[in-house]
Amino acid sequence: MIRVLLADDQALVRAGFRALLDAQPDIEVAAEAADGEEAVRRIRELRPDVVLMDIRMPALDGLAATRQVTDDPGLKDVKVVMLTTFELDEYVFEAIRSGASGFLVKDTEPEELLRAVRAVVAGDALLSPGVTRRLISEFASRSKEPAAAGALGRLTEREREVMALVGIGLSNEEIARRLVVSPLTAKTHVSRTMVKLGARDRAQLVVLAYESGLVRPGWLG
Repeated sequence: MIRVLLADDQALVRAGFRALLDAQPDIEVAAEAADGEEAVRRIRELRPDVVLMDIRMPALDGLAATRQVTDDPGLKDVKVVMLTTFELDEYVFEAIRSGASGFLVKDTEPEELLRAVRAVVAGDALLSPGVTRRLISEFASRSKEPAAAGALGRLTEREREVMALVGIGLSNEEIARRLVVSPLTAKTHVSRTMVKLGARDRAQLVVLAYESGLVRPGWLG
């Protein structure tokens, strides 16, 4: 059973998400929070699998709350998905760099929300990959930190190739077809690359691909 925590200051948004999620046989809403402080407190208490975190909330905003969660080693298995009203929200990029696993716009289709929750738990493709690529392309060049090109030296040539394909938003199945290998082999390469680079998940691997210069905005492989 996938346990989800909803963090949003709008009661109607939480109610709509809860109704959709609780209707699924493999998903349950473990708790709700109306602000960032309450969200962090409940996350530490309940350790849900996924947190749907609104960016703009009172007391503590979603970005600050996400940093507290992703900086806590005891919460390393908790996946944070940011919720935003706008597709190209600069704060979303900062959240992904801070460890969030992806983001969704609030008016996403119900099927996409359910797919996203299941995907992030499985560690599979990035959420809303097309939109995520555009966002990272837009803001990667504005990174406040120096490019981590030196980190690529830890990777094999095949791992660098796989990382580049992850960087443009391809799933394990798409990578497997591109490289003519099995999906399991592609998944193994992705996992090893994440371990070598200390990436929390695929979202951070995408950011590293851009920050290191391995992938550049507009590159399609």
